[in-house]
Amino acid sequence: MEITGLPTPVFCGVDWAEDHHDIALVAAGGKQLAKVRIGDDAAGFAQLTDLLTEHGDSEDAPIPVAIETSRGLLVACLRATGRPVFAINPLAVARYRDRHSVARKKSDAVDAAAPANILRTDMAAHRPLPADSELVQAIAVLARAQQDAVWARGQAHNKLRSQLREFYPAILDAFAPHKHGLYSREARTILAAVPTPSMAAKLTRRRLQSLLKQAGRVRGIQAEAERLHKIFKRDYLHQLPQVEVALGHQTSALVRQLNTTCDNADQLEEAVTHAFEEHPDAPVIRSFPGLAALTGARVLAEIGDDRTRFANAGSLKAYAGSAPVTRASGKSCRVMSRKVKNQRLAAVGYVWAFVSLTRSPGARAHYDRRRAAGDRHVAAQRNLFNRFMGMLFHCLQNGHTYDEAIAFPQPSAGHTAAAA
Repeated sequence: MEITGLPTPVFCGVDWAEDHHDIALVAAGGKQLAKVRIGDDAAGFAQLTDLLTEHGDSEDAPIPVAIETSRGLLVACLRATGRPVFAINPLAVARYRDRHSVARKKSDAVDAAAPANILRTDMAAHRPLPADSELVQAIAVLARAQQDAVWARGQAHNKLRSQLREFYPAILDAFAPHKHGLYSREARTILAAVPTPSMAAKLTRRRLQSLLKQAGRVRGIQAEAERLHKIFKRDYLHQLPQVEVALGHQTSALVRQLNTTCDNADQLEEAVTHAFEEHPDAPVIRSFPGLAALTGARVLAEIGDDRTRFANAGSLKAYAGSAPVTRASGKSCRVMSRKVKNQRLAAVGYVWAFVSLTRSPGARAHYDRRRAAGDRHVAAQRNLFNRFMGMLFHCLQNGHTYDEAIAFPQPSAGHTAAAA
């Protein structure tokens, strides 16, 4: 992002903490103009803005602020005022601090001056936080929370499954054919009612039908109850009776955890998809094969809606981790996958590319060509995601929706004949 109207005579650095923040103002020549400690409250923020105004800060020429985090109330309030805020990596700040002291001295005042000096000397090498709209910032909160809830749900499921393998193989056999397995409401309802195999073996067909109805099943209840009844009546190995009861109590606790994570994921999904549909970029993003409301919201959450954030498609591809990185030294030259990237965007990109294989003939043909050229599955998927990111950048910049014929043009008859 390029900052305009900035005479840059003064730079602000912040060393943040839980209950206070140290502020340092540095002039273009390196002289420290002010240092102060403020509280982490409204009065402290007012004190900071007054200090910036006192040293020439204005709406037309705001003083840039450097801090070692991109989150928190202080950062949010600074961004809301329109000031350029630079989130400097703490490792970069630590390396810069060593330039000024070989004794490795450290204090909060020194830590506040270091990021200010980084802006003073190397501001062009750093990028301010994007000027995203309020709606897209809300979508980012919801999308990341929903993804965290999905990950928590997976962990809770794995803990429960591992527990059931220790003493309750019947329930695993019962829901192995089910599309959602132990995630299904039917499995969780039955487990909550009968957390041990001995209790499951005593279930009647009528009780099973009641539990299936309670779980929301409306078709094939009698046949499903009969199938489950036969499985629970089979002969299985058992733990000692008291041990089985104890494991049943633990299972009940794990089922409650799984229920909570499933409800959290579902509620957050509803909230994020509703917010996503209100954003003007939603029709463009959803037009791409392989992107639905939830995955589209995750993509928008990570790339934002600030059109000046990425200088070109290559910058966006590097941010997503889809573009390879070259390491060249002397006669050695290696092209490798990018490790430093936005992990959330890379995760949804893999899902996007995978789903697009059945939604887009062009995407499938591109993937097959990469595989035929020797790429492994993950590399071919990443290459397809890389191509989609370039298309997405173009479509968002120009307000166009996805067009399969333009994205993956078919070779003309003349071209095909010449190739033959």
